[in-house]
Amino acid sequence: MSVDRGRGASGRQLSQMFRRFAATVVLTLVLPATALAEGGNYAFDGATPAERATVRAALDASAFDWGIVPQRVTIHVARIGTSYARPGHIWLDRGLLGAGRFAWASVMDEYAHQVDFSVLDPLTRSILQQRLGASAWCYEIEGLGHSSYGCERFSSMVAWAYWPSKESSYRPRSARDETAAMPACEFRQLLAALVGVPSALTRPR
Repeated sequence: MSVDRGRGASGRQLSQMFRRFAATVVLTLVLPATALAEGGNYAFDGATPAERATVRAALDASAFDWGIVPQRVTIHVARIGTSYARPGHIWLDRGLLGAGRFAWASVMDEYAHQVDFSVLDPLTRSILQQRLGASAWCYEIEGLGHSSYGCERFSSMVAWAYWPSKESSYRPRSARDETAAMPACEFRQLLAALVGVPSALTRPR
């Protein structure tokens, strides 16, 4: 919440603030549980109960605080052959989610892009790009390989560093892998310093 230190709120402003607050309370009470699921604030579009369970399990397996993303994210599930993210939206391939735990890291990866969209700023992106050894942040320079972009290395590192399991499909196999850009512990400490997320591998319950 931003604070205007220059002047106090007028009666009209206070009334508007109260109406917004009341509307938020009502929405919180009536929205389905899936929209306020643990490990992030998201809603589903087109997902079966099993697919929803896979997404929830993936986000809950990670120690990352997905609640740092300020807005609700809509997670669309369909047979699209790929998975990708845009501000406020994630598209996941139905075939991918059918792989169960193998899909978890990819789910984390796409949600991590929401952190880039809504939490990072030019300074933190610049620091991360340098520390991750990327050539550009996110496609402002065309024609580079996927791993040359900082936004891709960042989202992959979030997926791996906060769930460094031998079951993770993002477990680095060589020094060229995106998740080998820096040690997982060092990455968690860096994000703790930049955006205030906990660096421990346990999420407060």
